[in-house]
Amino acid sequence: MSAPPVAERRGWRPTPFLLASAGVHAAALSSLVISRAWAVPLAAVAANHLVIGAACMNPRGGWLGPNLTRIPVARARNQIALTFDDGPDPAVTPQVLDLLEQAGARATFFCLGERAAHHAGLIADIRDRGHGVENHTHRHPNTFALSGAAAMRREVVQAQDSIEQTAGRRPQFFRAPAGMLNPWLFPILAAAGLSLVSWTRRGFDTTSSSSATVASRLTRGLAAGDILLLHDGYASTRRRDPGVVIDALARVLDAMQKLQLRSEALHRLLPAASRDPSA
Repeated sequence: MSAPPVAERRGWRPTPFLLASAGVHAAALSSLVISRAWAVPLAAVAANHLVIGAACMNPRGGWLGPNLTRIPVARARNQIALTFDDGPDPAVTPQVLDLLEQAGARATFFCLGERAAHHAGLIADIRDRGHGVENHTHRHPNTFALSGAAAMRREVVQAQDSIEQTAGRRPQFFRAPAGMLNPWLFPILAAAGLSLVSWTRRGFDTTSSSSATVASRLTRGLAAGDILLLHDGYASTRRRDPGVVIDALARVLDAMQKLQLRSEALHRLLPAASRDPSA
């Protein structure tokens, strides 16, 4: 993978893990030059790449860069963040919006730029009802985390532009497809003014046929500050029963009411000036 342009590194600092990885590579190169022995340096670099690969496959990890998995500042307010990926979708998103409105809940929709452009009316409805519209790449390529920096940047920037045009506000948050990460992603996000968001718990509503099971995964141990992940786009396009996510959401909203928890949009919970995953 090619490195991002120098201009994209402004506002970005490598994590201690990435600095240590760079040190491993430098030490291996020095050892190779000085001793001309390749076995140990090669083994060290290979082991380091295995660790980097494991970090890339950990959606909730923070070794590669800042990653919002919970919202500590929301604990005192009895708030959580409901989030929805892959939309908007004309068959599912309106039903999700109606359920949220009935419950007095605000959520965050991580939308695809391409879908936002095709369904501008839905984006306007999401925005007008007080929800957040954020960046989930332009086309949701399954190979996003394996892409080079230029391809990743195109996906992020095209989605930023498309969503800003339809929602009237530039996204502040980003969620990677399937949550898979890449070391080059973080300088790209920094340059775009985006913060990475993963989740506290997810329902796996894209693979489960039981809404009760999906809701149970989301509500077991549910507490203020949690970020919950569902899908409003994937359900109707790749599953036979889009009702799973609707029924699961109804169950989650009922559990929230019993626990006296409220859902708020991320851009309201974390204004740009105070956005800090460790806060």
